[in-house]
Amino acid sequence: MTLSAPKTLAPPPQTAPAQHSAASLMPATNSVPAPATAPVANTSTSPPRPVAKSPEPVFSEQVSSQKTRRLKVLHRNLFQYDRSVERSVHRMHLKPFSDAKQRVLSHQLTCQPTAPVIAYEDVFGNSTIRTEILGPYQELTITAESVVELVDDDPFAFANLPIRPAFPVSWMPWELTMLSPYLTSAELPETQLRELYDYAMAFVERNSRDLMETLFAINLTLFREYKYVPGSTALQTTAYDVFTARQGVCQDFANLFICLARLLGIPARYVCGYVYCPQLDSLQSAASHAWVELYIPNVGWKGFDPTNGILPNLDHIRVAVGRHYLDTAPLAGTLYSPAAETMSVHVHVSEESN
Repeated sequence: MTLSAPKTLAPPPQTAPAQHSAASLMPATNSVPAPATAPVANTSTSPPRPVAKSPEPVFSEQVSSQKTRRLKVLHRNLFQYDRSVERSVHRMHLKPFSDAKQRVLSHQLTCQPTAPVIAYEDVFGNSTIRTEILGPYQELTITAESVVELVDDDPFAFANLPIRPAFPVSWMPWELTMLSPYLTSAELPETQLRELYDYAMAFVERNSRDLMETLFAINLTLFREYKYVPGSTALQTTAYDVFTARQGVCQDFANLFICLARLLGIPARYVCGYVYCPQLDSLQSAASHAWVELYIPNVGWKGFDPTNGILPNLDHIRVAVGRHYLDTAPLAGTLYSPAAETMSVHVHVSEESN
């Protein structure tokens, strides 16, 4: 069959972090954990956010128990086509990080039809798979199964360090070189960026230029004052769109926080992964999710979840990080045949005993 011009596998996502496209195979959900702050009355008309138990803050003078949680993730993607696909190329981010905060105990990836795979670490440190499928085929199934052990590393401890950074933040020349991809703001009209900068600086002034208090305030404000409305945005939705509409999903709140942080000189990166909500129905007790990590002087990368107003800990599984969503997409690819696609996605997370 004559190869057509490459096309992406599916339309852009509507909710975050789960996107209904082969560019992102995380299923849409409004399953999110509750904030670690005092409960806030929800007066919006948007769908209620399910309440999950959040870890209590443990400050530096307290001894951490270093408790762990073991979670099992099943992520299955089924693609069906109305005609044979002769060739397709895919890039996958489906294996979680393994580091001091979380450890992958097992991981298995299966693809049907089968094809050779190349495993490598991309420039952002993400575990990545590349595969090329030579058809013909009309159905493609990709399944990833992982068991991850999360470590309670006290996400609030860094806020109590004796070194208290403040605005304006300064970086050494070599730091600027390494962090520049995470300091560059989105390409938006200058008038929009100026309005977003003024919005961000208002948090700085209200918190006496204290960096930690400013970041906590932004994180909590995005949770309290922005409505969670599935289907209200798309991949093309900008940070300014979210700012003016005051609504969106987790991908949108992450993008807005990233934009505000970068305008303030704080390096920020996008995180794609899963969040565990054990109080939900046992057959769908997990959600795909997006949040942010900010690089804080003398601290390093720290996670913030503006969708819920909390700091990620034992409910969040990190899979990929990058400058923005496209760097972290769970699966991206190209079809070289003019086939129409339908897709179904299933993600399930369950807790296992240690």
